[in-house]
Amino acid sequence: MKMLLIQLKYLVTVALVWSVTSLNAQKAETPDQNYDLGAKINEMTITEGGTVVVATNDGLVGIKPGQDGLLFNFTDYGRVKPEELTFVPKAPYVMVEQTGFGNLSSKRAVIDYMSGKILFTTESKGWKNIFSANIYMPQNKLVVSGFQKGGGKAENVTPKVAVYDLNSGNEDYSFFLMKPGKVTMKNYAVTGTPLLLKEQMLVPTSQGIIAKSKTGETLWENKVKNVNWMTSNESETDIYAFAGTANGKNTRIYKINANGSEAWEDERKVKGSVSNFQILPQGLAVVSDVSGGSSMLSAASESKITMFSASTGDDLWDKAPKTKGYVQHFYIMDDGILFGIKEGGINKIAYDGTTLFKKPLKTGENILTMATTPQGLIYITSEDANIVNLNTGEQVWKKPLKFKRADVVSSDYDKKNDRYLIAADEKLYSIDANSGTSELLTEADFEGKEDPTSVEVRNGGVLLASDQNMMMLNWTGDTSWHEYKRAPGKSAFGAILAGVTAVASATVAASASYQANMHERNQIGQYTARGERLNDLSAGMSAASGASVAEMLKRFKATSATQDSQFILTKLEDGVGLVKLNKDTGEVEKEIVLKDKKPEYQVDEFGGYLYYKANDKTIYAYNLNN
Repeated sequence: MKMLLIQLKYLVTVALVWSVTSLNAQKAETPDQNYDLGAKINEMTITEGGTVVVATNDGLVGIKPGQDGLLFNFTDYGRVKPEELTFVPKAPYVMVEQTGFGNLSSKRAVIDYMSGKILFTTESKGWKNIFSANIYMPQNKLVVSGFQKGGGKAENVTPKVAVYDLNSGNEDYSFFLMKPGKVTMKNYAVTGTPLLLKEQMLVPTSQGIIAKSKTGETLWENKVKNVNWMTSNESETDIYAFAGTANGKNTRIYKINANGSEAWEDERKVKGSVSNFQILPQGLAVVSDVSGGSSMLSAASESKITMFSASTGDDLWDKAPKTKGYVQHFYIMDDGILFGIKEGGINKIAYDGTTLFKKPLKTGENILTMATTPQGLIYITSEDANIVNLNTGEQVWKKPLKFKRADVVSSDYDKKNDRYLIAADEKLYSIDANSGTSELLTEADFEGKEDPTSVEVRNGGVLLASDQNMMMLNWTGDTSWHEYKRAPGKSAFGAILAGVTAVASATVAASASYQANMHERNQIGQYTARGERLNDLSAGMSAASGASVAEMLKRFKATSATQDSQFILTKLEDGVGLVKLNKDTGEVEKEIVLKDKKPEYQVDEFGGYLYYKANDKTIYAYNLNN
């Protein structure tokens, strides 16, 4: 099954914490748009598509960049808490989930935040209770299970599954999990995420997996109970089902034939929960995470890597590779599996279980980057960096670049001079891409007790930047110009959380099975310059159809508003405000005076808009592109 659910690495989740501020205290200059939300503002999210979704005491409000008036105002469920929202990555949908008595999810709503359409609500579609609701991309479908009203007495108490087309919100097809009115002691509760195949759907229940056609016909049933999620090979002939044990310490793996029968004589069991699964010609690669307890006898907290035979389920490796930590990076390569450990260390193992590196490579903790280069594998951690020979594991640079554990490490590739630039610990290092020779290019003396948090190669040099500083260096590391805008005061920063477009909510349970798409995120990429990386954000979206998806795709492919500018909050002559600085010259291109000692705002740096809370019910919008 080809479902898209990618956790973006280039985008930042932004939450805005509002404080109560009186109307008379706000004297901002005239905005481009003025939005009266009619209720107290609690939280705001700038979505991937650019629409601003605001949670108020009355519900959810949508604001479209540059558009007068509200895009939507969803008040059906009253106040919506942040934990009740799920924004589907790389899709134009936000799902609202409100849980009823006994943790039974009784209300769901799906809103297309690009068009403003309310595509689904529990009430409008006649659902009494919801077991599960999952959005599938690129199919653009919503699959709901639970009890639906509208039929006879027997139908109202019989578990049902329905599929909705998210382009229109209309139902595609639906079916009951059992015959309405049938007398049985069995409880057919949906236990996990259904698997949406080309011509059928597999539904995991407390009684086993049920395969249904689009007409509702039962194709087969089996006794594999309490499955959490499933995936299949490309031809959909082999189904793999995963069920966690009651104590959460193990996961059972089943292989199901196309007719529903079990392909293996016995299920396979791995320790912990499965965090990565890859179907390969050589077998099934499984990564499971074990959470160790506090007892001396408890297993260590680490990842286990196993390779099973797809035909028999047998463990193909006599000895599993030691990880001594959690697998942070996991890549499938032609000759084997390359993996990096969060606690430090990189290794590579062949598909027959033999190690390909002469010995595991020691690295610093928290591997931020692993990518291919013409010289080998580049890795950057919070403590060091180097390039490694992918065949032997030997270091290409004689000495790794080391720095004390840094809170922020940023890097870029200087194509003009064929070198890597790494900023850490207030220093900018230059590493020759061919020889690996490193040198300290400069020590950045930023004002305001700040350290550089980003490095960017520009046409005329190298730009170092932080919240309040911008410094342009020439190619030899000398300072061409340095601009510093003093922060408006420490008190202001408690309410300021400006950032790029948000992909809100780390919760992915309401989206189509995250685990089922692991193969899409197991391919290592090539290290590219910062600008080129931004162009890759739209990968995979083009497979989905629909006007809202197309609109989002345009935004991803458009040039970022911050490509040539940086926005800084500072104290201006007339009060606190936002300045727009040119990245190549350092010149001020635009000023917006907010006249508020503690302004609460967010900047959509991709689209180029400032959203400012003028009072507890009003948002001002400013176009920063003009």
